[in-house]
Amino acid sequence: MSTKKFMYLNRRAPYGTVYALESLEVVLVAAAFDQDVSLSFIDDGVYQLVEGQNPEGIGMKNFSKTFHALGDYDIKQFYVSAESLEERGLSLDDLMPLVWEDEDDDWAEKPSIKVVSNAELTKIMSEQDVCLSF
Repeated sequence: MSTKKFMYLNRRAPYGTVYALESLEVVLVAAAFDQDVSLSFIDDGVYQLVEGQNPEGIGMKNFSKTFHALGDYDIKQFYVSAESLEERGLSLDDLMPLVWEDEDDDWAEKPSIKVVSNAELTKIMSEQDVCLSF
């Protein structure tokens, strides 16, 4: 089976709809089949990575901790729109500290999140075999 490059574009807030959770589930399935998976977060999708989420008040389960496990599935590229963060008054410091372990560098932890401009994100998306939006 040939490996394809999949990018999952997350545009919606983490709670209130099923889009964010379903995206995460699809990402895990693709990774289980050894596909090259990356994620991007734009618009309200940047809220999916905000540290300290607590959706219990709206009766939903907090799935944000699952993002920490994605490095174990070799999912280590998270692209976040700089413009979307700025429009929402957020910065990299407001996001979860997601890392992956680089086995080629004595298992050093390296950051998964890269804040990029929308122009850079468009270029990265054009280099993928498949882009799916949620």
